[in-house]
Amino acid sequence: MQPRHGKATRRASEARATAPEASAPSARGAPTDPNQSLAAPEAAGPNAGKLGPARESGSGQKKSAQDTQERPPARELGARPKKAPQRAKDARLSDAMSASGAEGREPPAAPEPAFSRAGSRRPTGARYSAEPRPPPGPWDLPSPGLPVLGPILGRRESAPRTWKLRAVLEKLRLSRDDVSNAAQVVNSVVDHLLCRLKQRESEFKGVELLHTGSYYERVKISAPNEFDVMFKLKLPRIQLEEYSNTGAYYFVKFKRNLKENPLRQFLEDEILSASKMLSKFRKIIKEEIKNMQDIDVIMEKKRRGSPAVTLLIRKEISVDVILALESKSSWPASTQKGLPIKNWLSAKVRTDLRRKPFYLVPKHAKEGNRLQEETWRLSFSHIEKEILSNHGKSKTCCEKKEVKCCRKDCLKLMKYLLERLKEKFKSEKHMDKFCSYHVKTAFFHVCTENPQDSQWDPKDLELCFDNCLTYFLQCLRTEKLENYFIPAFNLFSSNLIDKKSKEFLSKQIEYERNNEFPVFGEF
Repeated sequence: MQPRHGKATRRASEARATAPEASAPSARGAPTDPNQSLAAPEAAGPNAGKLGPARESGSGQKKSAQDTQERPPARELGARPKKAPQRAKDARLSDAMSASGAEGREPPAAPEPAFSRAGSRRPTGARYSAEPRPPPGPWDLPSPGLPVLGPILGRRESAPRTWKLRAVLEKLRLSRDDVSNAAQVVNSVVDHLLCRLKQRESEFKGVELLHTGSYYERVKISAPNEFDVMFKLKLPRIQLEEYSNTGAYYFVKFKRNLKENPLRQFLEDEILSASKMLSKFRKIIKEEIKNMQDIDVIMEKKRRGSPAVTLLIRKEISVDVILALESKSSWPASTQKGLPIKNWLSAKVRTDLRRKPFYLVPKHAKEGNRLQEETWRLSFSHIEKEILSNHGKSKTCCEKKEVKCCRKDCLKLMKYLLERLKEKFKSEKHMDKFCSYHVKTAFFHVCTENPQDSQWDPKDLELCFDNCLTYFLQCLRTEKLENYFIPAFNLFSSNLIDKKSKEFLSKQIEYERNNEFPVFGEF
């Protein structure tokens, strides 16, 4: 009788050991595609090859059978088996699953096929999440006010899509030789122009060079073929008159009408004419590039409303030369609540940055269907450069041999996504009015909402990038993107970008997001 008794107990133990595997939750981790296969371990993130609780269940099964043979339970024949071993095993399984959940990864259920480590863990069209959730509808977010995101919560292992984003970033990495060669060509042209402007007896004799733009911010992507250069010109004491309550556009007047002021010829009714000054600046540069015999440089046609004089070097490198007026006065009142970096970079850094000069560029304000050609627009590109260069809450963030973050990587990916979409839909007028400054402004706001360096852990690249896209999509849907320095100035106002264009871009970004960004591999 005793052998039969042990055999029945063993079968009951085996049945209990397999029960948790059969009922393991699959909604969060199990793939729905039966054709998915297991890829090479090196293609997955850390600990991707561990079986976790499934393996423990197997070992627990063997141990249970062995214990039953060695110590047969003392009970009457036909009595119900004791459940204490099952509860202990359930406790071990629960602990193992809790540990796995803390890492943000669910073990695959036994009957289901394994995940493809090189692919996605989710059905096509759904975003990865720790909990199953449907993708948001295209217009289901609240419309009033500035969209605000909560902090990026917690840390977890690299999501399955992170490897793809890393591959994109690697593709965007610029060759050191290409950068060096392009910079050498650009510097030779810029130095020549700067030297000639200083030698001429003109209104621009006092210009100096100010490096700005993505190349100097170290967030340049794709190819070193576009550069921004500012020629700054110091001003005597000026008085600003805000144009149409925009907070960004101003008329410029001199507080003293000095006869020796070289810019007095550009005055119209005591207002410094932006159009006249830009026209003269453009004329001088055009004359100077004709004297450059050793390099092929041409001036591109003037773009309506643009403050830049665009040069094309060797038919492949574009350089935007921008005239900027430097003022060392206090920043205008419209900037008082801007630059919200107190909780991110500290109040002291904000105070120090606001003590720096601000600049005015000859950017025409839009007034209905026409442009106001005498206005100047505030520019803080030098402050943006400084923020990106010292972007961490910790002063050593991303320095050599120090803790790294993924802030700049997220900005590069956002810029690249917009660039690819503009290229894909270049025949669509909807994309014309969007530029990298829009995604950079949204990125700065996300940094404000998530100030801690730990919230930008490189392991969470996919999560951080998705957070940036969520914010940008909210801005498109609510038609509100506050200028980072001038809160009252809405970059997505209907006066600047029509609603259909914002809807079109939002739809394209949502499609890319739900389908793992196919546009990244199309070019």
